Amino acid sequence: MTIDSALSGMVVLDLTQIMAGPFCTMVLADMGADVIKVEKPNGGDDNRRMGPPFIKDWSAGFLALNRNKRSLAVDLRNEVGQAMFKRLVEGADAVVENFRPGVMDRLGLGYETLAAIKPSLIYCSVSGFGNTGPDALKGGFDLVAQGVSGLMSITGHPGMPPAKVGVPITDISAGLLSANGILCAYIHALKTGQGQQVDTSLMEAGIAYTVWESSVYFADEEIPGPLGSAHRVSAPYQALRTSDGYLNIGAATQPTWEQLCRAIGLEALIDDPRFILPGDRKAREDELAALLEETFTTDTSSNWLKMLEEARVVAGPIYNMDQVYKDPQVLARKMLVDLEDPDLGTIHNIGIPVKLSVTPGQIRTRAPMLGEHTYEVLLERGFSQAEVDDLVSAEVMFGNQGPGTK
Repeated sequence: MTIDSALSGMVVLDLTQIMAGPFCTMVLADMGADVIKVEKPNGGDDNRRMGPPFIKDWSAGFLALNRNKRSLAVDLRNEVGQAMFKRLVEGADAVVENFRPGVMDRLGLGYETLAAIKPSLIYCSVSGFGNTGPDALKGGFDLVAQGVSGLMSITGHPGMPPAKVGVPITDISAGLLSANGILCAYIHALKTGQGQQVDTSLMEAGIAYTVWESSVYFADEEIPGPLGSAHRVSAPYQALRTSDGYLNIGAATQPTWEQLCRAIGLEALIDDPRFILPGDRKAREDELAALLEETFTTDTSSNWLKMLEEARVVAGPIYNMDQVYKDPQVLARKMLVDLEDPDLGTIHNIGIPVKLSVTPGQIRTRAPMLGEHTYEVLLERGFSQAEVDDLVSAEVMFGNQGPGTK
């Protein structure tokens, strides 16, 4: 761990798997926290076997979400394993879990139990629907949360079957909200010595995105529907067809609208009574889009983008993933970071999206093998070599390094 990391010295016990929880702890690890990934000995995080495989313990998704972490494999269903975990809590700042509500209590590792061991402990739970309410015990994946939160009702094109957002957006946003909550609680703990619970869910993360849609509903009980690429209240603000594809146009304000019209030779539309005000343009957005596309389909996307950039019109291409990671701006912002590893060779990583000027985040290590750091973590926390050997021999733990490993 480097001394110039923002969260250097923070210790996080990470009991999460799949997406939401690991994304949360990845954010903390990228900023320097010592994240110890506590996994079940039999297979570990289920994400190790999901999606395109690499080798051994790693899938592509697992590599993406678990960099900068260390893996300790322990059976928490075993009383000896539970006792060992409680010893680790004594030196931890935060515990993060994404089991269904009640599971940690049944293991004897719920918040009240662990807070009695470490009063300053931050205990974060990420679930499908939250720790309270009539649906608290229901399982919830991103797809389900996108439906319940209303996101699927506003995604896609009118008249088409329900569509989800193309990424697991409630998983990722729940992870971000969890990391934010943990850091808020951590600051409070550093000031006062008082820990607390942090509780969020995929459902709440999805609802939090519906700023425009909820505000429209709150205002007049209008139920929003899907709009394709169009904006809820502004036009033109959408993908428009060109001679060889599409480009995105953002002309949401009066000045940007007039700027667009002048740039593409349609100055007459500025004073056209049908499109004078923003509300007029939104009310006639289909008609307006058709008029604009008559012009845009006369040339290619790349030519239009060059022209619009010169005119300082807000516009952009619609990339596939290959194009994303060849874009000069993406590369300049270090959103593609390569890590060289003796086991896997070059590992491509999504870069760290928040840049800190004094204590920047770093991608230091690849995702761990299952139990790779079992010996390392326990020995540095006061367990003897004999104790760890006995735990591994008794199959309470699994270790990939050190004397006595299996």
